[in-house]
Amino acid sequence: MIRRMPISDLIESVGSQTRHRLAVFGDFWSFFARTWLFVARSGWKWRNIRGLLAQMYEVGVKSVPVVSITGAFVGMVLGVEAFTQFKAIGQENRLGVIINLSVVKQIGPVMAAMMLAGRVGGALTAELGTMNVTEQLDAMRVMGADPVGVLVVPRFLACILLTPILTIYSDMLGVVGGYLISVKSLGIPAEPYWRYSAQGVDLWQINEGLIKAIFFGASIGIISCYKGFNSGSGASGVGRACTESFVASFIAIIVINFFFAQVAKDWYITIYGIKGIFG
Repeated sequence: MIRRMPISDLIESVGSQTRHRLAVFGDFWSFFARTWLFVARSGWKWRNIRGLLAQMYEVGVKSVPVVSITGAFVGMVLGVEAFTQFKAIGQENRLGVIINLSVVKQIGPVMAAMMLAGRVGGALTAELGTMNVTEQLDAMRVMGADPVGVLVVPRFLACILLTPILTIYSDMLGVVGGYLISVKSLGIPAEPYWRYSAQGVDLWQINEGLIKAIFFGASIGIISCYKGFNSGSGASGVGRACTESFVASFIAIIVINFFFAQVAKDWYITIYGIKGIFG
């Protein structure tokens, strides 16, 4: 027979889990506030800038190939999938609008952030988690150095600064990929393709994608560092922290993207009115 849990034990379990999650939530935001405090006080000192340059190479330069390839193939897939629908209504010349608008507003920033969450976020969590397990973080505290200022700030700033730049690479390759499929493969004339694209994509959409990329980078950086600092003991603890880091970063990117899209849409309609891709 299945033994049922007494109602008192169930309430106790739910209360314990709720209390634990609230404590973790508060600890995360305390960690976030400490990071920004160090950024404001000493984030731009030469000692920290040297560490920032090294992290910018790890976060940015090494991520260019995977972000570029992802962006290019996303643009190609959009061209292949949307061509049939646009051709059915006789608007295939406007295919560039939907491809380039989707790339610069949504898919480019989101896909670049996803690649960073997987490649960079996991690496940051594993690196800091290993230092936590081997008690290197405690050793830094004993020597009078705060690990948040020394280790977290350069990685956090690198993610913030480099994510928009990587998004530009992703957007650029996505636009080129969509052009190659649409014009070179599917036979759409180049002149109307670019003319309608220029009419449908303005500076607002480009800036919207780049600004949200900053928030994506901040979420990836702070979540990855926090999970690394609070990883469990042993190799299994570090592994779990890496998994939790990617999942949490992925969810944060999706949630931020939704609220940012809603706010940006309301502002755009207020300022410019409703504008469709067909004129």
